Amino acid sequence: MSRNQRLGESCYNDLEKINAELFTLTYGALVAQLVRDMEDVDKVNAKLDEMGHNIGLRLIDELLAKSGIARCGSFRETADVVSKVGFKMFLNTVPNVDNWNERGTECTLVFDDNPLEDFVALPSSCAGLKYSNVLCGVLRGALESVHLAVACEIVSDALKGDPKTEIRMSLKHVIEDEAGEDYRED
Repeated sequence: MSRNQRLGESCYNDLEKINAELFTLTYGALVAQLVRDMEDVDKVNAKLDEMGHNIGLRLIDELLAKSGIARCGSFRETADVVSKVGFKMFLNTVPNVDNWNERGTECTLVFDDNPLEDFVALPSSCAGLKYSNVLCGVLRGALESVHLAVACEIVSDALKGDPKTEIRMSLKHVIEDEAGEDYRED
């Protein structure tokens, strides 16, 4: 490997880390501004979920286009793709998928490392804030786009002293294709 290649890789790796840190700090500033503007953490939680939903509706297109993955055959397979491909692609982390129910319709995404929580300490006035609630919205929006209605909830939060951040994801139902007869594939 030439010196230029090593330098190029080093610069790229540093740039990737800088971009992740910039994103983390920018997200923190956004949450802080929402808390100041709304003055009610429940409203902030709802807004973060709504923003995440809108982001998820758009991110799924990029994930499908860049990853080349085929249609998933089950909710279990979908959760694995979300974890191993989606979170890796967009946040450079891979949560573990754990705690499945017997029917395979509920699981928990367990984050050993949640990059959104870097550089964050919640003040006592924000005890009810679900800082990473945007991720719940992203999951809902992305999966809605592939015809899966899910409910997501943060069940443990490292920012509040829990060992890890965990999101419980439940499949509510499969969304039926609502295209008119003229638009359906035969």
